[in-house]
Amino acid sequence: MSFPGLRSVTVFLAGLVLVACSQEAPETVGSSSSEEAPQSVESSPAPSASPAFERSSLYVPVRDGTRLAMNIYRPVAQGEVVTTPMPVIFFFTPYRSRFQGEDGTITELAPAKSMGIMRMLDAGYTIAIADVRGKGASFGARRGFEDRTEAYDGYDLIQWLADQSWSNGVVGMAGCSYLGGSTVHVASTRPPALKAIFVGATDLDKYDFVRRGGITAQFNTRPDEPLSDDLMSLPMDADTDGSLLREAVAQHADNTPMAPLWYGMPFRDSISSLTGNAFWEEVGPYTYLEDLQDSGIPSYFWSNLKDEPTSQVILAAANLDSRLLIGPGSHCVPPPDYDLGGEIKRFFDFHLKNVDNGFDEDPRTTLWVENAPEGEHWRVGDFLPGEESETATWYLGSDNVMPEYAANNGSLGAVPGNTTQQQFTVSYDVGDGEYFAFWGEEQDENGLTYTSVPLAEDLHLEGYPITHLELSADRDYANIFVYLEEVAPGGEIEVLAMGRLAASYRGTAQAPYDTLGLPWHSGLQKDHQPLRPGQQVTMDIAMMPVSHIVPAGYRLRLNIAGADPRQRNLPDIQQDPPPELTVYLGGETGSRLSLPVLK
Repeated sequence: MSFPGLRSVTVFLAGLVLVACSQEAPETVGSSSSEEAPQSVESSPAPSASPAFERSSLYVPVRDGTRLAMNIYRPVAQGEVVTTPMPVIFFFTPYRSRFQGEDGTITELAPAKSMGIMRMLDAGYTIAIADVRGKGASFGARRGFEDRTEAYDGYDLIQWLADQSWSNGVVGMAGCSYLGGSTVHVASTRPPALKAIFVGATDLDKYDFVRRGGITAQFNTRPDEPLSDDLMSLPMDADTDGSLLREAVAQHADNTPMAPLWYGMPFRDSISSLTGNAFWEEVGPYTYLEDLQDSGIPSYFWSNLKDEPTSQVILAAANLDSRLLIGPGSHCVPPPDYDLGGEIKRFFDFHLKNVDNGFDEDPRTTLWVENAPEGEHWRVGDFLPGEESETATWYLGSDNVMPEYAANNGSLGAVPGNTTQQQFTVSYDVGDGEYFAFWGEEQDENGLTYTSVPLAEDLHLEGYPITHLELSADRDYANIFVYLEEVAPGGEIEVLAMGRLAASYRGTAQAPYDTLGLPWHSGLQKDHQPLRPGQQVTMDIAMMPVSHIVPAGYRLRLNIAGADPRQRNLPDIQQDPPPELTVYLGGETGSRLSLPVLK
């Protein structure tokens, strides 16, 4: 199909100027199912030859008339655009699908390249990427982060793509971080043409992710980008003087600010003053779980161990009966020694092209095991992380630990100790932290620590550790952070898992989805329970999932703190004087740690 005034240009990937690994999109300093942009470098193995493509761009109106910016990449063979109708893989981004930096460098398809998606052009696919409403070169204002307006915008764009002459009517959708979230939300509207989704680092429950345990952390709480960032977007092809781009970006001034949106809703059922509704429920994919389950759209979820969305990704895979890939490393970074682009191709070939490639017979889960022997890092099978593990209880203040190993405050071991209690004063001097710290850093100097003896043999942890704290405070409000650490013989510390919970949000309830047996804190206003000063309460804190072999000779350590450097609003919420917290130890029901041990 041709469009009046649309200019097309044939581009070879080898000739593109791409951002280097250290040069991420301006929204990027480090995803989440969050508005943190994934890396833009393509890390998956490259195809045998650089694919050639023709790029074109235009505005596509959605149901309310708002025009959204769409860039389309069609394969070129022997110098000619391939005209055979083919499936389309669609990305929906807030990160400007195509923009020019101050140095003149043009960045294209940045969120997709990190997933090795360019090879799909050689595999008989068209790639399309659109800016969400209120971002990039699109018109309109964004009412809220991944709201239903955006979801139905995606529905309309998918059906538009399916109707084009160069499309065979079949569309897949993919993305990591925000793009993973937009993918799930669009899928929940059940577009008839959408036949499969490949999703990275997103959430099933937005409240439990952004405001986990009642506490906001880094994801989604940074200031919004200035309008000047969106003005760096390249105009659509027919917008020769950039006037439409300027008109579109002017409308972005009415976007709902993201950080105030999240900060302004302390409870799951809070009514946002900015959107006028219980917005957490609107943007929680589990709200549409039945639609997702009944849609028949196959899904594949991916994340990495040192990344907070991984906890939610596993739950999403559990509730949607999805394939699952958990790699090492940080946010949206393709796993090393793993052909992510090839896996995406096999997934879409099977579901969009009906290629009999054996994908349906592959095991459900591919899981990276940290510290595994060389060549044995990948554990593959029909399981979800933790399903095959046994629970081992380790007690804070255990009696079976020699004093020289009970570093700082106490011991950690398999035998409960005598009944006692320990106090600490919350320290807010925890450092500023990185602006995008996707994983926590040890806080041993800012709270209580409990350390085991050196392990006599390797300990394979797989699943979700849970910290059970018996605790009181000298006031009605306190935040608690826990960190499970590995301590090397030389003293080096690695944070393996972490969790957080505000004491007043400690009440558990039946979740509206499968939590794999983990404690679920509703966050509903009716379940909010302020402390009485000195009142001893039980806090069950599910930590991030772990897949890690703790080597013999290493020690385990649990750190308890009252503040974390990833709290962007820490200066606003710190109390003066700081809270005094008491941890109760001893006996079978004292403070303890449930570890998922794989035999």
